[in-house]
Amino acid sequence: MPLSPIQPSGEPSAEPPRALRLPFDPLLTLAVIGLGICSIVTLKGATKNLIPGDPHYYVVRQGVYLAVGLVAMFAVSRLDYARLRRFKNAIYAVLLLTILAVLGIGHAAKGSVRAINLPLFSFQASELGKVLLILALSAFLVDRARELRQRDTTILLMIAALIPAMLVIAQPDLGSGLVYMVIAYMLLFIAGASWRHLAALAALVVVSAAFVLVAAPAAGIHLLKPYQTERLTAFLHPSSGPRKEATTEPTTDPTYQQRESKIAIGSGQKTGRGANSSQVPLHFVPESHTDFVFAAVGERYGFVGAGLVLLLYGLLISRALRVLVMAKDLFGSLIAAGVAAMLMFQVFVNVGMTIGIMPITGVTLPLMSYGGSSVITTLLAVGLLQSIYVQARASAALKGRVLRY
Repeated sequence: MPLSPIQPSGEPSAEPPRALRLPFDPLLTLAVIGLGICSIVTLKGATKNLIPGDPHYYVVRQGVYLAVGLVAMFAVSRLDYARLRRFKNAIYAVLLLTILAVLGIGHAAKGSVRAINLPLFSFQASELGKVLLILALSAFLVDRARELRQRDTTILLMIAALIPAMLVIAQPDLGSGLVYMVIAYMLLFIAGASWRHLAALAALVVVSAAFVLVAAPAAGIHLLKPYQTERLTAFLHPSSGPRKEATTEPTTDPTYQQRESKIAIGSGQKTGRGANSSQVPLHFVPESHTDFVFAAVGERYGFVGAGLVLLLYGLLISRALRVLVMAKDLFGSLIAAGVAAMLMFQVFVNVGMTIGIMPITGVTLPLMSYGGSSVITTLLAVGLLQSIYVQARASAALKGRVLRY
């Protein structure tokens, strides 16, 4: 039993009272719970007319997904994340096998094969793949800690990210493929890769985008499907598409979705239209419960509601960056960086496409969009952040005791 510190008088001094230490990051948990509540409240109004006779269909299922995800989050937070490093090859293999399984036996929906039907929900391997990729690439970089600034490290890591990204884009799921590449780039940046390598990668992305969207179509070569090209470029000319009268019938106008989304958000003004909302409940905004859920927030709850959601995302991302700094080792810092990059990119792109400043890429809004795979995967990622936080606090407490005694 450690001895108590001795005062100059020779009397043992009482230990200073320790502040209450919760076994998780309370602010991170608050952000997650807050976004979950916002999701349920938003879906309740946005989906009440989607399933005739069952107005709570999506709300009940989203509640179940959130509950399962929270249990998974706390379970992962109790694990020692450092042990996952030794399984990097198995994790990467599972990543590739699950994506290939979707391509092989997945069911088609709206022209895409992105999920495998399970009894309770559709499993999207591309969503789980985001977390698996973060773990695998982080372990790879730690193993090459002495070679982080070498060109071979940058090339190998980008190839390792590009393979699953291309398989996901082939589904097609362009949004998730972009998330994979952003995660890889952020990991290189945090690991300390050469600035020349990072600049070269950024230039390569710009040149590739110009070739795929401009040069190749001009030469009669179409690397993307026509509707994909239209969706990616529609935000640059929002008024050039064919006009469509107010109706819930399907449309081929690539600008329609963003135009109706902006109308919905703008009509919410300061405090929202509440029960008087019409754009979302009457289905003028397609996918208002998934990709365009932010439009439902903006119309029903206005600037106040949208601001609250963005503040919660700000808290979530800031805590992820805080965990990055607190981490006791490079592996923990890289995992936190990957999760932060995943969250930041998805929030920025999703909100951006609903207000017309980003292309429509099918990126979901974490914890807000309806979907079991997206919700549970995001909470698994938050569970990793909680594990890193707990380990960092334990390591700091141990150092404090060693220094004290």
